[in-house]
Amino acid sequence: MKAIAYQKFGTAAVLQTVEQSKPSIKDGQVLVKIKAFSVNPMDWKIRKGEMKLMSGSSFPKKTGADFSGIIEDAGNSTFKKGDEIFGVVKNMMKDGASAEYVAVPASLVWKKPEQLSFAQAASIPVVGTAALTALEKMGNINAETEILVNGATGGFGMFLLQLLKQKGARVTAVTSTKGSEFAKTWGAQTVIDYSKEDVMSQSRLYDIIIDLSGKMGYEAAKKIMKPKSRFLNPTPQPIEIPISFFKNLFTEKKHIIILASPSAKYSAELTTAVDKGLQIEVNHVFPFEQTQQAYQYAEQGGFIGKVVVEINSKP
Repeated sequence: MKAIAYQKFGTAAVLQTVEQSKPSIKDGQVLVKIKAFSVNPMDWKIRKGEMKLMSGSSFPKKTGADFSGIIEDAGNSTFKKGDEIFGVVKNMMKDGASAEYVAVPASLVWKKPEQLSFAQAASIPVVGTAALTALEKMGNINAETEILVNGATGGFGMFLLQLLKQKGARVTAVTSTKGSEFAKTWGAQTVIDYSKEDVMSQSRLYDIIIDLSGKMGYEAAKKIMKPKSRFLNPTPQPIEIPISFFKNLFTEKKHIIILASPSAKYSAELTTAVDKGLQIEVNHVFPFEQTQQAYQYAEQGGFIGKVVVEINSKP
């Protein structure tokens, strides 16, 4: 089978198409014929070597964590051959979905909602789970809670804004000009166009700031945080994880690290949200042969929603 793999850390240029053996399943696993996998920032952090303490430095490595596809071999699971599903690899630091077939635990695969395309379904697990985890880390929020979402209209923000809307929170979204209308549609009451206004120069203070762009940082964010507030960081550098724990012991402006792990609990919540009308915007679908270009495009940022790579596009 064809797969995308890399033999060293580096830019998207290290991604190569290779031939590998079709995987066989172990007890508790299913074999999935991949239809699409989505592109996430963690993919290129791992590929560039920024997470090597957790990913290790052995090669080859694949890329891509969440996917959609069709059950090829159901093993001893409750699925059957031909079921349309979406799911996530067991360990995104070491496994990858960038292949024609993957063997994954049946517990990390769920039925695809009929109304979603494969590209939309592949966009759900990582950012959807991260958005739900962020909600949990925010604690009790209500109509009086002032929340700032920085970098609000990528995949993570797309889910988070819509989920916050359901909570009735008061949300300010920082996004591009082209993202402004999406942010309003998804639930932001106030939108700041970063090309026209610097969020750090305005006088409003926030109970919660979540930095989805990875460009603000906790130290800068403290200037616009209320005395008792939370800064949520979904893209931490490895060193920030232990440091934030100790700093939080001595300040009421908490630096909260978000480490999300997809599970059946989260997939059920997300599927329910989809049934209630949650929108999934896929910005661009690249063919398998253009995986390098897909990552180059995604790493530039500035797009709305998710970027997806499509495999096995023919029935």
